[in-house]
Amino acid sequence: MAYVLAVLAALANALSAIFQRIGVQSAPDDTVMSIRLIRHAFSNAIWFAGLAMIAVGFLLQAGALSVGQLSSVQPIVTTELLFLVLVLGAWFRYHLTWREWGGSAAAAGGLATFLVVSAPGGGNVIPTQHTWIIVFVVIGLVSAGFAGLGFTGPRWFRAAMFGASGAVFFALSAALTKQLTTLISHGWGHVFTDWDPYALVATGVVGLFLIQSSFHAGPVTASQAALTIVDPVVSVLIGIYLFHDRLQTAGWRLPVEIVAIAVVVAGVFLLSTSPLVAGAKDESGGGDKLQRQVRPRRAPATSDGTDVGST
Repeated sequence: MAYVLAVLAALANALSAIFQRIGVQSAPDDTVMSIRLIRHAFSNAIWFAGLAMIAVGFLLQAGALSVGQLSSVQPIVTTELLFLVLVLGAWFRYHLTWREWGGSAAAAGGLATFLVVSAPGGGNVIPTQHTWIIVFVVIGLVSAGFAGLGFTGPRWFRAAMFGASGAVFFALSAALTKQLTTLISHGWGHVFTDWDPYALVATGVVGLFLIQSSFHAGPVTASQAALTIVDPVVSVLIGIYLFHDRLQTAGWRLPVEIVAIAVVVAGVFLLSTSPLVAGAKDESGGGDKLQRQVRPRRAPATSDGTDVGST
């Protein structure tokens, strides 16, 4: 059940990314990392649709985390990029090549292999205040480093760096969500007297702000590729450190897990270097903005079988 809920959460997150990207892509270039970018987003109804999908994804993720481990639920976020590519192909009519299909198969297959072989367990430890403080400090420093890199390089690189910056906060939010589900399981009376729900809201807002800058900075698939790689990796590390999640690594398992993760990374790399990301150019003159492609209509055939206008 945890895996099913996590996959549905990934689908909701993919749709939210597309809606939010459309909502901010027309904002002026100088609004990156600015409150003016959020004001621009508020003027687009589709951005609020993306916000609604975030809420749906959060509820599904919380359900998954309530019955599963952080280190097993969060890696399933890699399916988010697969859903994104499928939507770009099916609805926006982007041409999907062997990179998209091969990358999707590698990412999904590698992830499934990792989860089956590692068989995550444990994750029932209640973290101490000291361990939470360490995690908050490390996450803040790592996120700031990625955000700093987001002001350099080409558009796809800037989008990826801001995406990575937001991803580490989303991983922290996932950890806080798991903590919150534990609190709720003991009753609602003390939930709002604890610091956890307020920290969850704060980290979610910061992550959302960083992701908006990512969507605005460059191609949506670049930001999602960074999110796909960074979020599950950081989540696994947080799960092991905070909740004492256990991965089965004895004997033959560890080499297979390393290969599986390498396959996932290779699949995501293929997706992130596809034409949907590297320039993300379309044929309608829209640059890397998300808009539905116009497919040329086939010319009607004449009575002798040749196309009209052919020579």
